[in-house]
Amino acid sequence: MAEPGEGIPPEQAQQRRRYDSRLRRERAAQTRDAIVAAGLELAHECPVWDWRGLTIRAAAERAGVSERTVYRHFPSEREFHDAVMRGLEGQAGVTLEGMRLADVAEATARVFAHVASFPMVVRTPLDPTLTAADQRRRATLLNAVTEEAAAWSETDRKMAAGLLDVLWSVMSYERLIAAWDLAPEQATAAITWVIALVEAAIREGRGPGGDGAVREESPG
Repeated sequence: MAEPGEGIPPEQAQQRRRYDSRLRRERAAQTRDAIVAAGLELAHECPVWDWRGLTIRAAAERAGVSERTVYRHFPSEREFHDAVMRGLEGQAGVTLEGMRLADVAEATARVFAHVASFPMVVRTPLDPTLTAADQRRRATLLNAVTEEAAAWSETDRKMAAGLLDVLWSVMSYERLIAAWDLAPEQATAAITWVIALVEAAIREGRGPGGDGAVREESPG
Protein backbone atom coordinates (compact mmCIF):
# COMPACT_ATOMS: atom_id res chain seq x y z
CA MET A 1 0.00 0.00 0.00
CA ALA A 2 1.38 3.36 -1.01
CA GLU A 3 2.17 5.89 1.69
CA PRO A 4 0.40 9.31 1.54
CA GLY A 5 2.35 11.52 -0.83
CA GLU A 6 4.25 8.61 -2.36
CA GLY A 7 4.86 9.13 -6.05
CA ILE A 8 4.26 12.89 -5.82
CA PRO A 9 7.15 15.03 -7.07
CA PRO A 10 9.07 16.71 -4.22
CA GLU A 11 8.04 20.19 -5.38
CA GLN A 12 4.35 19.28 -5.27
CA ALA A 13 4.72 17.53 -1.91
CA GLN A 14 6.40 20.61 -0.43
CA GLN A 15 3.69 22.86 -1.86
CA ARG A 16 0.98 20.62 -0.38
CA ARG A 17 2.65 20.73 3.04
CA ARG A 18 2.76 24.53 2.88
CA TYR A 19 -0.91 24.61 1.87
CA ASP A 20 -1.92 22.23 4.68
CA SER A 21 0.12 24.25 7.19
CA ARG A 22 -1.47 27.54 6.05
CA LEU A 23 -4.93 26.00 6.18
CA ARG A 24 -4.34 24.76 9.74
CA ARG A 25 -3.16 28.21 10.81
CA GLU A 26 -6.20 29.85 9.25
CA ARG A 27 -8.55 27.41 10.95
CA ALA A 28 -6.78 27.87 14.28
CA ALA A 29 -7.08 31.65 13.94
CA GLN A 30 -10.78 31.35 13.10
CA THR A 31 -11.34 29.14 16.13
CA ARG A 32 -9.48 31.56 18.38
CA ASP A 33 -11.51 34.48 17.02
CA ALA A 34 -14.74 32.54 17.64
CA ILE A 35 -13.71 31.87 21.25
CA VAL A 36 -12.88 35.54 21.86
CA ALA A 37 -16.17 36.56 20.21
CA ALA A 38 -17.99 34.20 22.57
CA GLY A 39 -16.13 35.75 25.48
CA LEU A 40 -17.15 39.23 24.37
CA GLU A 41 -20.79 38.16 24.20
CA LEU A 42 -20.56 36.72 27.71
CA ALA A 43 -18.82 39.85 29.00
CA HIS A 44 -21.70 41.98 27.70
CA GLU A 45 -24.06 39.82 29.77
CA CYS A 46 -22.10 40.41 32.99
CA PRO A 47 -21.86 43.51 35.17
CA VAL A 48 -18.65 45.35 34.28
CA TRP A 49 -17.21 44.61 37.72
CA ASP A 50 -18.12 40.92 37.93
CA TRP A 51 -16.65 38.39 35.50
CA ARG A 52 -17.50 35.27 37.45
CA GLY A 53 -19.72 34.14 34.56
CA LEU A 54 -16.90 34.57 32.04
CA THR A 55 -15.45 31.09 32.36
CA ILE A 56 -13.63 28.74 29.99
CA ARG A 57 -16.57 26.35 30.13
CA ALA A 58 -19.11 29.06 29.30
CA ALA A 59 -16.97 30.32 26.41
CA ALA A 60 -16.57 26.79 25.04
CA GLU A 61 -20.33 26.22 25.12
CA ARG A 62 -21.03 29.59 23.49
CA ALA A 63 -18.41 29.05 20.76
CA GLY A 64 -19.47 25.45 20.13
CA VAL A 65 -16.08 23.95 20.89
CA SER A 66 -14.65 21.76 23.63
CA GLU A 67 -12.97 23.14 26.74
CA ARG A 68 -9.78 21.42 25.59
CA THR A 69 -9.90 23.49 22.40
CA VAL A 70 -10.20 26.70 24.41
CA TYR A 71 -7.24 25.70 26.57
CA ARG A 72 -5.15 25.06 23.45
CA HIS A 73 -5.52 28.73 22.58
CA PHE A 74 -5.61 30.09 26.15
CA PRO A 75 -3.66 27.95 28.66
CA SER A 76 -5.29 29.79 31.60
CA GLU A 77 -8.49 31.68 32.35
CA ARG A 78 -6.40 34.79 32.99
CA GLU A 79 -5.02 34.71 29.44
CA PHE A 80 -8.55 34.24 28.12
CA HIS A 81 -9.79 37.20 30.16
CA ASP A 82 -6.88 39.31 28.91
CA ALA A 83 -7.86 38.55 25.30
CA VAL A 84 -11.47 39.51 26.04
CA MET A 85 -10.34 42.75 27.69
CA ARG A 86 -8.30 43.66 24.61
CA GLY A 87 -11.39 42.98 22.53
CA LEU A 88 -13.51 45.22 24.75
CA GLU A 89 -10.96 48.02 24.49
CA GLY A 90 -11.09 47.63 20.72
CA GLN A 91 -14.89 47.81 20.74
CA ALA A 92 -14.74 50.98 22.83
CA GLY A 93 -12.16 52.50 20.48
CA VAL A 94 -9.74 53.18 23.34
CA THR A 95 -5.97 52.72 23.10
CA LEU A 96 -4.17 53.16 26.39
CA GLU A 97 -0.67 53.07 24.90
CA GLY A 98 0.59 56.58 24.19
CA MET A 99 -2.46 58.32 25.65
CA ARG A 100 -1.90 61.99 26.48
CA LEU A 101 -3.58 64.14 29.08
CA ALA A 102 -5.63 65.85 26.37
CA ASP A 103 -7.00 62.44 25.33
CA VAL A 104 -8.28 61.37 28.76
CA ALA A 105 -11.69 63.08 28.64
CA GLU A 106 -12.55 61.67 25.21
CA ALA A 107 -11.30 58.20 26.15
CA THR A 108 -13.39 58.30 29.33
CA ALA A 109 -16.48 59.27 27.36
CA ARG A 110 -15.89 56.38 24.93
CA VAL A 111 -15.45 53.89 27.75
CA PHE A 112 -18.63 55.03 29.50
CA ALA A 113 -20.58 54.94 26.23
CA HIS A 114 -19.41 51.35 25.80
CA VAL A 115 -20.17 50.46 29.43
CA ALA A 116 -23.74 51.68 28.89
CA SER A 117 -24.34 48.53 26.82
CA PHE A 118 -23.60 46.29 29.82
CA PRO A 119 -26.13 45.26 32.49
CA MET A 120 -26.24 47.90 35.19
CA VAL A 121 -26.13 46.29 38.62
CA VAL A 122 -25.88 48.97 41.28
CA ARG A 123 -23.69 48.13 44.24
CA THR A 124 -25.56 49.44 47.25
CA PRO A 125 -24.91 48.88 50.97
CA LEU A 126 -26.85 45.93 52.36
CA ASP A 127 -27.11 47.38 55.85
CA PRO A 128 -30.18 49.66 56.18
CA THR A 129 -28.25 52.14 58.32
CA LEU A 130 -25.57 52.49 55.64
CA THR A 131 -28.25 52.84 52.96
CA ALA A 132 -29.98 55.60 54.94
CA ALA A 133 -26.66 57.40 55.49
CA ASP A 134 -25.98 57.24 51.74
CA GLN A 135 -29.40 58.74 50.99
CA ARG A 136 -28.86 61.54 53.52
CA ARG A 137 -25.48 62.38 52.03
CA ARG A 138 -26.91 62.57 48.50
CA ALA A 139 -29.78 64.80 49.64
CA THR A 140 -27.36 67.09 51.48
CA LEU A 141 -25.08 67.42 48.45
CA LEU A 142 -27.99 68.16 46.13
CA ASN A 143 -29.29 70.83 48.52
CA ALA A 144 -25.82 72.38 48.76
CA VAL A 145 -25.48 72.58 44.99
CA THR A 146 -29.02 73.95 44.61
CA GLU A 147 -28.27 76.78 47.05
CA GLU A 148 -25.43 77.98 44.80
CA ALA A 149 -26.98 77.09 41.44
CA ALA A 150 -30.74 77.43 41.86
CA ALA A 151 -31.11 78.64 38.25
CA TRP A 152 -29.52 75.49 36.82
CA SER A 153 -31.63 72.69 35.43
CA GLU A 154 -32.39 69.77 37.73
CA THR A 155 -30.18 67.56 35.55
CA ASP A 156 -27.17 69.87 35.86
CA ARG A 157 -27.64 70.11 39.61
CA LYS A 158 -27.80 66.31 39.86
CA MET A 159 -24.70 65.94 37.71
CA ALA A 160 -22.71 68.30 39.92
CA ALA A 161 -24.00 66.81 43.17
CA GLY A 162 -23.44 63.30 41.85
CA LEU A 163 -19.82 64.06 41.04
CA LEU A 164 -19.28 65.39 44.54
CA ASP A 165 -20.88 62.19 45.83
CA VAL A 166 -18.43 60.07 43.81
CA LEU A 167 -15.49 62.08 45.16
CA TRP A 168 -16.79 61.74 48.71
CA SER A 169 -17.21 57.99 48.29
CA VAL A 170 -15.07 55.74 50.46
CA MET A 171 -14.49 53.63 47.34
CA SER A 172 -12.69 56.58 45.72
CA TYR A 173 -10.55 57.04 48.83
CA GLU A 174 -9.74 53.32 49.04
CA ARG A 175 -8.79 53.17 45.35
CA LEU A 176 -6.31 56.00 45.72
CA ILE A 177 -4.69 54.14 48.59
CA ALA A 178 -4.83 50.59 47.22
CA ALA A 179 -4.30 51.14 43.49
CA TRP A 180 -2.16 54.29 43.56
CA ASP A 181 -0.17 53.58 46.73
CA LEU A 182 -1.00 56.94 48.28
CA ALA A 183 -0.91 57.58 52.00
CA PRO A 184 -4.30 58.31 53.61
CA GLU A 185 -3.50 62.01 53.96
CA GLN A 186 -2.39 62.16 50.32
CA ALA A 187 -5.59 60.48 49.15
CA THR A 188 -7.60 62.95 51.19
CA ALA A 189 -5.66 65.90 49.77
CA ALA A 190 -6.22 64.69 46.21
CA ILE A 191 -9.95 64.27 46.68
CA THR A 192 -10.48 67.57 48.47
CA TRP A 193 -8.40 69.29 45.76
CA VAL A 194 -10.86 68.14 43.08
CA ILE A 195 -13.86 68.95 45.29
CA ALA A 196 -12.53 72.52 45.59
CA LEU A 197 -12.27 72.74 41.79
CA VAL A 198 -15.85 71.55 41.38
CA GLU A 199 -17.05 73.96 44.07
CA ALA A 200 -15.33 76.87 42.31
CA ALA A 201 -16.91 75.89 38.98
CA ILE A 202 -20.36 75.79 40.57
CA ARG A 203 -19.91 79.22 42.18
CA GLU A 204 -18.72 80.62 38.84
CA GLY A 205 -21.73 79.19 37.02
CA ARG A 206 -19.69 76.74 34.94
CA GLY A 207 -21.92 73.69 34.83
CA PRO A 208 -21.16 70.14 33.67
CA GLY A 209 -23.18 70.67 30.49
CA GLY A 210 -20.63 73.03 28.94
CA ASP A 211 -19.43 76.61 29.34
CA GLY A 212 -22.60 77.46 31.21
CA ALA A 213 -25.18 75.26 32.87
CA VAL A 214 -28.60 74.88 31.29
CA ARG A 215 -31.10 76.93 33.24
CA GLU A 216 -34.58 75.85 34.21
CA GLU A 217 -37.21 76.93 31.73
CA SER A 218 -39.83 79.13 33.27
CA PRO A 219 -43.38 77.71 33.14
CA GLY A 220 -45.41 78.78 30.15
